[in-house]
Amino acid sequence: MADSKKWHLVIDIARCSDCNNCFLADKDEFVGNDWLPYSVAQPWNGHRWMNIERRERGHFPKVDAAHLPLPCMHCDDPPCAANAPEGAVYKRADGLVLIDPVKAKGHREILDSCPYGAIYWNEEAQVAQKCTGCAHLLDEGWTQTRCSQVCPTEALKLVLATDAEMADLVRSDGLEPYRPELGTRPRVYYKNLYRWTKAFLAGSVVYGDSGECAKGAKVTLTQNGQRVAEVTANEFGDFKFDCLEPGSDYTLQVEAAGYKSMERTVSVAEESTVLPDLFLERR
Repeated sequence: MADSKKWHLVIDIARCSDCNNCFLADKDEFVGNDWLPYSVAQPWNGHRWMNIERRERGHFPKVDAAHLPLPCMHCDDPPCAANAPEGAVYKRADGLVLIDPVKAKGHREILDSCPYGAIYWNEEAQVAQKCTGCAHLLDEGWTQTRCSQVCPTEALKLVLATDAEMADLVRSDGLEPYRPELGTRPRVYYKNLYRWTKAFLAGSVVYGDSGECAKGAKVTLTQNGQRVAEVTANEFGDFKFDCLEPGSDYTLQVEAAGYKSMERTVSVAEESTVLPDLFLERR
């Protein structure tokens, strides 16, 4: 039913520090443990049901790193179910997608059906496996998965909500699905996803006559004559514009009292752009 509550995982990229506690908790729960009828034991090596990818943006001296936890997305339109024998992969009423360890046995084609790469092959058991959403624990009354329970920065949070409640949360918290163009309608949502999908433009402003940092300089970014954003240089003369489309061109204008206005055309690279120091001249 549309108004029934379903499970969703919310991941805040800005909070993930790549500590891998989630990965270790997953191993602790599933390696060596059969949780029938949900899953058979996960192999010790080769599987990362909670995988974490890493990305650096910018270059010295302005660099930031982001970490993207990638579990099964528990899609509403799961390609793995569409490409498996009937009943081998199924979606529960609570939103979780599970691989039946008996019906899916021997069907290696399930492995390649996930566009997120979240399914792994258990050679010993001859079955495809992935994150189960800790369905065996939730069915016992748990309200968090093992991975969300142990996250020290609260980057992972399991949410039980109706579709309407989740839509409200998506709007209020700026949540986004990862790779929505795939059309799978995932139930994993990300906060601060821009740190993975977008680029930034950064630099420093310096007073040319004194060599001092231009604290308080106004830096404006426009595109096609429209203002995109405006920031004020900090005490080090630094500024940064984020959430920009990689490969785009912008016009940068720098203004400070008593100094000539500076205007530059800048391109934002795929991995972000850090400009050389910008020196302002006295009027």
